[in-house]
Amino acid sequence: MTSPSIPPRCRRDAEATKGAITRAARYLLARHAHGDITLKAVAERAGVSAPLVVKYFGNKDALFAHVMSFEADAEAFLDAPLGRLGRHMVRHLLTGQAERGADPVLRIVFAPLHGERGDVLRANFRAQVVQRLSVRLAGPDAGVRAELAVGMLLGLGVMYGIARGPCLRATAITEITERYAPAVQSFLTPR
Repeated sequence: MTSPSIPPRCRRDAEATKGAITRAARYLLARHAHGDITLKAVAERAGVSAPLVVKYFGNKDALFAHVMSFEADAEAFLDAPLGRLGRHMVRHLLTGQAERGADPVLRIVFAPLHGERGDVLRANFRAQVVQRLSVRLAGPDAGVRAELAVGMLLGLGVMYGIARGPCLRATAITEITERYAPAVQSFLTPR
């Protein structure tokens, strides 16, 4: 008589696991002060064990240093030719909110919750998103125009994803993009 075979354990994809941990940490960081977040809470939200979080990120400080970086998010957020960048950024922000319930760039809104860590978040945001955008802009006042464009996007993101404006959320993303993108683009294109 043979014993029933036990299927081999499914191995988690390391990148998928890291992604789940990162999303969980971002979710918690957007809702709680850094000091109130535990690795156990991140692990539970990600559906993994706390030791697995430690395996991939080392410790809480290393995990949150990773989460407080906007480098990869900025790459996707700014990934369009300058002439279509306003449209791309609006669509990217709204799609992130609609499909994933969050846009990684919006976590800057929660910087005041995090004390000194909020200073790190703000510095990273300015360097990795706003300054990176301003470098792409031609003409005078590129820094001011980049800050105005990003500010408009943050306002839209707050209204759509955090305040959850019912009229805005009932409107198709393509329609919002058509209405909002020209205003954002006006800051990206020199006069």
